[in-house]
Amino acid sequence: MAKQICLILFMICIALVEGCGGGNQDNPSSPAGNTNVTYDVNAKGIPKFVGVDYIELGKILRVSRFRSGIGHDYSDGFESCRSMKHYFEPKGNADWSTVKVYSPVEGTVTGITQESAGTQVSIQSKEYPAFYFNIFHINLASPLKVGDPVGAGQQLGTHIGSQTMSDIAVGVNTPSGRKLLSWMDVITESVFQQYQPRGLFSRTDAIISKQARDADPLTCNGETFTNGGNIGNWVNLN
Repeated sequence: MAKQICLILFMICIALVEGCGGGNQDNPSSPAGNTNVTYDVNAKGIPKFVGVDYIELGKILRVSRFRSGIGHDYSDGFESCRSMKHYFEPKGNADWSTVKVYSPVEGTVTGITQESAGTQVSIQSKEYPAFYFNIFHINLASPLKVGDPVGAGQQLGTHIGSQTMSDIAVGVNTPSGRKLLSWMDVITESVFQQYQPRGLFSRTDAIISKQARDADPLTCNGETFTNGGNIGNWVNLN
């Protein structure tokens, strides 16, 4: 019981840190670039086109699973009450404020939001303009503004610090609406191979399937999770 209470308090703390920065800063339905450009992932499949990791992986202890009960509700128009992004928790002995954060793709900055802890940056892919990336809680290395170009692997800054974890959301504008995807869905094999020596042997190990989540639903009070479900929420990296 004590462990469950601690987990709930931890999730509430994360939600409060992420939610205090102003309107719709963490809204997965907020505009990202040209929403007239769509990509039908159901018909074409999800392209694995991201050839750069967004974060300094060597300093990361664990990664939350897609559709986990960590943080707060972050879902799209197709699902609800689940975290459809990934949290990257740095190692306890690392200085969290030194963890480098990069642009995962060549693209354009489509959103800059000042959060209570750092800056959220939204990037639209040049290669696949229907795809976008929201990276949270960055201490920017230099000012960015909407419309700025960014290169794949360009350092955006560092993670803000130990007050919250780093997180990334991946979305795509489909003919049926905006859909959230796992980071593991879009990275190339060469990027995924960086995770394998750390103990993540399959991409699906970092993803809770929709069917499994629906069978073990979370409960929400607004955006706040009131339980973390019965499915493991984390992938621990060795």
